[in-house]
Amino acid sequence: MKFSFSDEQEEFRSGLRRFLDDKSPTSAVRRLMETEDGYDRDVWHSLSRDLGLTAIHTPEAYGGQGFGISELGIVCEEMGRTLLCAPFFASTVLATTAILKAGAEHQKRALLPSLAGGETIATLAVVENTGQWNVDGIATTARRAGDEYRLTGTKSFVLDGRVADQFIVVARHPNSIGTDGVSFFTVAHDAPGLVCQPLKTLDMTRKLARVTLSDVPAEMLGEEGAGARALEETLDIAAICLANEMVGGAARLLESAIDYAKLRYQFGRPIASFQSLKHKAADMLLDVELAKSAAYYAAAAVDEGNEDLPAIASLAKAAAGDAYMQTAVHTVQIHGGIGFTWDNDTHLWFKRAKSSQVFLGTSTDHRERFMLQQVA
Repeated sequence: MKFSFSDEQEEFRSGLRRFLDDKSPTSAVRRLMETEDGYDRDVWHSLSRDLGLTAIHTPEAYGGQGFGISELGIVCEEMGRTLLCAPFFASTVLATTAILKAGAEHQKRALLPSLAGGETIATLAVVENTGQWNVDGIATTARRAGDEYRLTGTKSFVLDGRVADQFIVVARHPNSIGTDGVSFFTVAHDAPGLVCQPLKTLDMTRKLARVTLSDVPAEMLGEEGAGARALEETLDIAAICLANEMVGGAARLLESAIDYAKLRYQFGRPIASFQSLKHKAADMLLDVELAKSAAYYAAAAVDEGNEDLPAIASLAKAAAGDAYMQTAVHTVQIHGGIGFTWDNDTHLWFKRAKSSQVFLGTSTDHRERFMLQQVA
């Protein structure tokens, strides 16, 4: 297991950071979060066609670049630093990974090239009204109707559902329980009986939707009734990518807090010189660096096929979620009264921290899952 990035990876990160700093300043974030689509199509084309980011972990056989989750984690981390408003996490992390894990060979060859090229935007629809990010919470049913399937149910908190061209839906067959009878399906955004309703969210930089399926025609993705394992593997990778995204945001908040503390004067000297603030900054740095270590380790664990991946993924998600939220709280406090205002940018990361902490399962959920993995 390697604990440092290669020169090529660091150069990749450097170029990506320059691109995102240019394309996703806070002025652009504020503008896009007020729109219905929530992203800039020109920026999307640049990151997909010019940089090839949407193809990064797709194998070369399917039109991708063939890199690993470590490189995908770098992308997510840098996007988290700038709060990039784009359907990258939905399409590249969630949907592409789901197809790679669940799809048959001919389906991968048919679906992945357009996702890798950014021509198609897809998303994964898993969680329902129970809020559970696992097979136990799936109630949407799949009924066989001749040569096709019909889906009925409601999916909540579907990331970038409004702009998705295709939905990867997880449903179960009638009378099935537990992990049995769970399958993946592909559904077109304009399929009859599908209604996508945008949701009002605390974090306006991340668009969510509720998708209602009323006897919607769908195509089976992969093997019937064998989707439970693929779903677990997909969500593990998604949790790791989200952990990397969160440590990027936390690092950005830490930098902004220290920069402000050096500029803000009280009693004739910068507040950064006060011992109490030095202790707070040290605690923030420790939280962020520990979360980084967990996130980096988890991404490397995927690439190396670590058999303890479920536990490692949950540990990374829980650690990064708590570190991001705590760093956001400290950053607001260090900024003082101005930190609570709309004009100050701190609240953008604060809200992303809170939404990310509960997305794909809360820190408590993942700690419980981690403990169960250790007992097993």
